[in-house]
Amino acid sequence: MATHHITADVAVIGLGAMGSATLYQLAKRGVRVVGIDRFHPPHRYGSSHGETRITRQAIGEGDVYVPLVLRSHAIWDELEAETGEHLIDRCGFVAMASHDEAMVHHGKTGFIEATIAAARRHDIAHEVLTAAEVSYRFPQFIGLGGSERCYFEPGGGYVRPEMCISTQLRLAARAGARLLLNTKVVAVRAEHGGVRITTPTDTIVAGQAVIAAGAWIKPFMPAVATSHIGVYRQVAHWLPITDPARFRGDAPVFIWHHGPAPDDQIYGFPPLDGANEIKCAGETYAHLTEPDADWSLVAAAEADDFVRIHVAPRIGGVASSVARSSACLYTVVDDGDFLIDRIAHDSPITLVSACSGHGFKHSAAIGEAVAASIVSAGNLDFFATFQLARFASLSTQ
Repeated sequence: MATHHITADVAVIGLGAMGSATLYQLAKRGVRVVGIDRFHPPHRYGSSHGETRITRQAIGEGDVYVPLVLRSHAIWDELEAETGEHLIDRCGFVAMASHDEAMVHHGKTGFIEATIAAARRHDIAHEVLTAAEVSYRFPQFIGLGGSERCYFEPGGGYVRPEMCISTQLRLAARAGARLLLNTKVVAVRAEHGGVRITTPTDTIVAGQAVIAAGAWIKPFMPAVATSHIGVYRQVAHWLPITDPARFRGDAPVFIWHHGPAPDDQIYGFPPLDGANEIKCAGETYAHLTEPDADWSLVAAAEADDFVRIHVAPRIGGVASSVARSSACLYTVVDDGDFLIDRIAHDSPITLVSACSGHGFKHSAAIGEAVAASIVSAGNLDFFATFQLARFASLSTQ
């Protein structure tokens, strides 16, 4: 039974990548906003943890993403200048593929060629390299066969998810946002021109709600969407460096498609400042999970298999066993794009999820755009690619 009554102009449910950005952007505009999360963000129970997330400016998943990532980079630069926090590192980004025309990456094929085309259209600094040039420039890559298509972007790199989230939440609170952490939302209901949100201890009445609950988003979605969204467990591994010379100061982040099958891929990061290990991971979509399932444990055999299959043949200068591993969740739409839309026309409830495994790099700009649409009472037409209407066509495929 709820015991407290809270009123707000806007409530943001879920304070990970998208929610923390939206909360911050609303608060800085003077909106009376409350943010709610079932845990205490940043945390390790969802999608926005693990020290680093790749960012790249030319987006092979579609041109619609390029303005978002460019604006996100600018916002993180602004936040760094304001706070002194280190949020983004432009160490460079390399993409390599031996079967680019067949390999599926975030629901799309032809990732390298589409990335190159996006870089050219948007005048993003880049180089198209041969496999030999990549091997010479970046000696940690030992398994290139010679026929790979390779792309290098000096303005790519990584962002620090935990630091981005905590910085935006801190600034939001400083601007007047109220945070309800370790608080589970039981129900969200549109009524009387606003929204009533129920938790075990509170009733929040707001003019509008933004639901950015990540893997916990399904109960709040229209039925047309739920069958097209899945939650998948993903695992990252940290490997000790045995040959530091291979990881010089210009070591980039990378995505490497080394075969035509969906799981034939590895991505990774250079060592962080002061660290003697690198983080590597893959993406797999073979098995669905649920956010409240026991998905976080990573067995030793799972880590060993990842190193044997993906790392050892391709990355030099690292140990043959991992130092540690960590699992997270991807909440994925069938077509690999995002979901950003109001639940219905003129509804006071906006969904900002799922982000299909490649959302963090865009999150700062998405939070800004969603906040601006709420403040101006505008529409979300600039997110047309991500709207619910497309699920009708997905249902017929």
